[in-house]
Amino acid sequence: MSTAGRAPDVDVRRAERLLPHEVEQVLRLAGLAGDVDGAYPLSEHIVLHLRHGGEAPAVHLLIDDPDGLAGYAHLDPTDRVAGPSAELVVHPLRRRRGLGRALVTAALSVAGEHDPEGRLRLWSHGDHPSAGALAVSLGFRRARVLWQMRRSLFSPVPALTVPEGVSIRAFRPGADDEAWLRLNNRAFADHPDQGAWTLDDLRVRMAEPWFDPDGFLLAERPDGTLLGFHWTKIHGGHAPGLEADHQHGHQHDPIGEVYILGVDPDAHGLGLGSALTIAGLVHLRGRGLDQVMLYADETNTGAIALYQRLGFVRWATDACYERHTQARCEA
Repeated sequence: MSTAGRAPDVDVRRAERLLPHEVEQVLRLAGLAGDVDGAYPLSEHIVLHLRHGGEAPAVHLLIDDPDGLAGYAHLDPTDRVAGPSAELVVHPLRRRRGLGRALVTAALSVAGEHDPEGRLRLWSHGDHPSAGALAVSLGFRRARVLWQMRRSLFSPVPALTVPEGVSIRAFRPGADDEAWLRLNNRAFADHPDQGAWTLDDLRVRMAEPWFDPDGFLLAERPDGTLLGFHWTKIHGGHAPGLEADHQHGHQHDPIGEVYILGVDPDAHGLGLGSALTIAGLVHLRGRGLDQVMLYADETNTGAIALYQRLGFVRWATDACYERHTQARCEA
């Protein structure tokens, strides 16, 4: 969420589906706002939904002006446990005119159609004070915070020590899909989103320009049993060997990411989390990158401690605001 201002009379247009040129307008707007704010305003799953569509319903809220798209909100009404969620962005040159308030008000109205309690969760990427002030003024409360952590890849990386009887290799598209999916869903059984992935969720990401199987690292036993994984990602600019970052619609220096790190619950205590993270850092440095980032929930003190031991420091935060005290913010 990236916005501020009072609510004048603003025409908010609602759409169940966007035309291709409208998708391009939204991505262009998000890229511009991300460049100005230093934080991309839309989550990955929203960008994937915009670009690829899907069966899950979504409501798009748009504010047009003579110069083009001035504001956009994406509302996902599908989570019956935590309630609807929304993310929004306002053109940097159209702020402080009440467009953000109009989008949130419209999102609340739509959320009320899908949830009898009228719940709504709002994500603020970059945790901008103006977005927080707007949320609080509309009756939301701060409920969850994600840390973005970073480290330099020029700093020494600890030596890679792999547990005895375990090897690390690259993911094999087509051959490892189902075994990895089972591992992922075991590793994240308590995570409502990540732990419920389907083959379609995996394969839509494998079709993205940034996907590189060599950076998708698997830890396995000699019998082929998968114990853990570190899926790295390179985005932004012209990363070595990869296309430009079309997801965000703009160019910046490439940066690596600890995209997903997971270990089978039965393999906890072997040191695989540390080993896989280090293996991923070595891979990203070998691709010529100088920085790596990741996201961690501030309540996940174990993961944060691991990353801090490996040289990561807090860089920025994303915050989730909720309208109902029983709602749960999920990434």
